[in-house]
Order: sequence, then C-alpha cells, then structure tokens
Amino acid sequence: MEGICPLTGEAALRRAVAIAPEVEAIVAPAGRITYAALAAEVAAIRAALAAAGVRRGEHVGICLGNGPRWVALFLAIGSLGAVTVPVNTRFRAEEMAYALRQSRVRMLFLADRFLRVDFVGMLRGICPALDRGLPDAALPDLRKVVVLGGEVPHGAVAWDDFMAAARGPVEACCAPDDVLLIQYTSGTTSFPKGVLLTHRSMCADAFFSGGRMGLRVADRFHSARPFFHVAGSTLSILSCLQHVATLVTMDRFEPGEALRLMEAERCTHFSGNDTMALMLLNHPDRPQRRLMLRGAWAAASPSIVRRIIDELGARECVVGYGLSEASPNVSQSAWWEPEEIRVSGRMLPEPGVSVRIRALDGGGDCPPDAEGEILVRGWNVMQGYFDKPEETAKALDAEGWLATGDLGRLGADGRLQFTGRAKDLVRVGGENVSPAEVEDILNRHPAVRQAVVVGVPDARLMEVPCAFIIPNEGHVVEEQALIGWSRDNMAGFKVPRYVCVVEGFEAIGMTASSKIQKRLLAEHAVKLLGLEKV
Repeated sequence: MEGICPLTGEAALRRAVAIAPEVEAIVAPAGRITYAALAAEVAAIRAALAAAGVRRGEHVGICLGNGPRWVALFLAIGSLGAVTVPVNTRFRAEEMAYALRQSRVRMLFLADRFLRVDFVGMLRGICPALDRGLPDAALPDLRKVVVLGGEVPHGAVAWDDFMAAARGPVEACCAPDDVLLIQYTSGTTSFPKGVLLTHRSMCADAFFSGGRMGLRVADRFHSARPFFHVAGSTLSILSCLQHVATLVTMDRFEPGEALRLMEAERCTHFSGNDTMALMLLNHPDRPQRRLMLRGAWAAASPSIVRRIIDELGARECVVGYGLSEASPNVSQSAWWEPEEIRVSGRMLPEPGVSVRIRALDGGGDCPPDAEGEILVRGWNVMQGYFDKPEETAKALDAEGWLATGDLGRLGADGRLQFTGRAKDLVRVGGENVSPAEVEDILNRHPAVRQAVVVGVPDARLMEVPCAFIIPNEGHVVEEQALIGWSRDNMAGFKVPRYVCVVEGFEAIGMTASSKIQKRLLAEHAVKLLGLEKV
C-alpha cells in the first residue's frame, strides 16, 4: 500500500490540510470545523495526552456522540501510536463495564450525558471510586477519566483542566502497522470480541472505499453511522479525510432530519444500510426535499439500491460488503461501473485483497457462482481479537485466511456477491446482535429457565430478536413485563421484539443430541407470529 495513499491518520490529516485547509472537515450538531482547525485541535489534544502520560500502545476509551471532538480525539490518540477503544453509547452498564475491563482501557473520555443517558452515573455504578479517586477494583486498569460536560466527579478530570495541563507541542509518532482501534463486535459467543485494526488497514480501506464511491475534494458526505462502529470510523471519518471531503453527521439517525440536512448542507453522497435507506425513501418529507445527491454507499439489496438511484437521484450509488474483522470493506462496487452491475450487488474485492468461497461441507473451494462461506486474506484483515488467542485461531488460519461466517458467490469474473449471514447473528437496523449475549441476560431473570433467541423479519429494521422462553416451575412469564425488564438490562437494539412462551423445543427445532436448530426455530416463529419475510 505504500505510495498509494497515506497509511496513518496523521499522514492523511497533514495531506488534507496541505490540499484544502479551508474545507470543512466535520459538520455536526456539536459544531463545524475546517481541516486547518481540526489539525490544530489534534495537535493540542496530542500534547495534553502526552502530558497525561499516554504512550504508544496504551488503550484510550472514547464514549461520546458523533462530532468534531470525537474525531479530534481519535486522530490525536492514533498520532501517538496509542489505541482508541470506542464505547457504544447505547451500552447499558454491564456492557460498558465488560468493554472497558476486557480492553484494559487506562484513560477514558466520557460525555457526562448524551441522548438523555447519564454516563457519569453509569460509570459511577460500575466503579464507585470515581467519587474518591481511581483505580477501582472493578476496572483496575482505568487510571484517568476525563469528563466532557458539567458533572465532574471528584475522581475525574474536567476537559478544560485536561487540556490546560499540556506542556508544549508534541510530535506525532505513529506508524502504519500500529494498532489504531479496538472495535468490539458481536459474535456467537456471549460477549463481544475486540478486533485489532491498524492504521494501514483502516486508512487504506477508507481510501479505496471513498475512491470507488466517487468522493472528491470538498464533496459533502452525509453519514449518521455511529463513530463507535467501523462504518463510522473507517468508512465515514477516514474516507472523508483521505479524500478531503466534508463529513455531515448526526447524533442519531432520524430520517426527516437527515433529509433536511442533506438539502441544507448540499450533500453529494450519503451512507446507509437497507433500513436507513428505506426510512429515507418512505419518509413523507422526501418528495419536497431538493437533494443534490450524486452517489451513495449502501449495504442494501438490489431492489433498495434501485430505489436509491431512481428516487433519491444518487446515480453513482455503490454497494459494499464487509465486516469489522476486515476493517471493514472486503469488496465494493465503483461509481464508474455500469449501473446494472452496481445494482446487482456484484462487487470486485478491494485491491490486494483475496477472496475464496469454501464449501459449507468443508470439502474445499466452490466452483464459480456456487454458494459457500466467504474467506478473506489481505492487508485489511485484523491482527486478531484482543487477548483472545483461541477465538483468533478459530477465525484466522495459519495462512492468514479469515473465515467470515458469511455466505457468498464468486463469479468467474472475480466479482463477489454476498448472499447472507451464516452465523446466528441478528442484524437489527445495521446493529449486529449476538443471540447468545441476549440469551445470557434473559436467563438471569428469575422466571426464565431457558431462553433461545432468533431473528425474525421486520419491515422497518429488516430483522429483530424474538425470544423463546421456557419458564421456571411455578413462574409465569408475561411478554410485556419481560420486554420491559430487558430494556433495563441491555441496549435497546438487543431487546426482543417478541416473546414466545413454550414448554420445550423438542417439537419445534431440536436434534436428537438436544442441540436447538435455530433455523427451524426461526421458521416456526415466522409462522407463529404471522410475519412476512422482508
């Protein structure tokens, strides 16, 4: 990748400032900032981080909403060779505690409140020493918390005080193969895994994605993708940085406001999955909005891509496939390709990335156009899962091939077509939900003997969790009561939309060895609930 594009966040920022310092880098509810101002902010934060003792390889958490400060922190942390651990702002306390503890975060930047969530109160509940002085036995590696906002506990530091402690300019000291991000991703185990991604993998992935999407200097790219996801960090922040475009973002996706922003900010491109695209397409305000869209990045089916082109005017819309473990893009169509190719979802892999299709019976590679499991190898593949060698060995073989758990076909022309998720993950409006994680929480309810979670179709979110529950003897499980309890104990997108109380699984979907067949259980749920496949 050397010589093709900048391979560190710091190098990409220097290049952007040299090309167009006056172009806006970020437009968000929290404010606007040009590339020149962003570079100055990154340098100031880098000096403050160094004064606080942050060194190469240390893990620093960010729990903030989308905005200029998130971006500046991310770039500043990376410029020191340190590692950003983005914290999902939809996490509940137990989920936040796990991510901070497992990643060994030493320093955390925390919004006091965001979207009506009291994050200081949440962290206080996890580690009471926040009111006295860190560390706390619950999070023994966490040594400093910097709070952005007015409520600063005794054991934390206010943002202004953190910045004031800087002792002068500090040079950047990062390299392409330094880890830039630990991205927590749901899997088929009960807890998420921390994906290790480097400057090289994220910056190159962002460069190729933005180029194939058609971004050019001073374009304006609307993306409400949360920055705590790689769709936000790689495919939004870094793609715009690599192509010196403006990122127009939001605290949370709301289709009416997104349409207003696209019109007011003269956006040339937008990013969305199938759920987001459908919400935009079907919104009553859409016909009245005068949009200037030229292109889009979509993780969507051909019928939805067709509507994006025809109804939103994004004639250069492209389709991408990826996963966190691949930085994330594996393949993506390109704006210059024929429209019928782009609509079909048949994509060439990123340059330098190899793809194979392995037969599901383990009998070797599939012939062209046969469906099997997608395997990926190349510069975009993760280093591994942080502190999880067994899980890393299961995902990456000795030759560097990543087993994605996804299904696809590879044509004789080298184009990949993603056909589905082989894993049990439930994809809720762009969020990956691990059934095992939800089951683990539900099984703690005193009335629940066994919980099994599957995905069922949903017209708006494409898929939502459905929980099958066997009650404990002498207990009655009320559907709405259990759903309400779930809202208090897990992130909202993980909460089961439906609860089905059953006596057992033998007649529904269980093998002779007592293994529950979730595919059969999901089919039963669709019939039982009278749902239609999306």
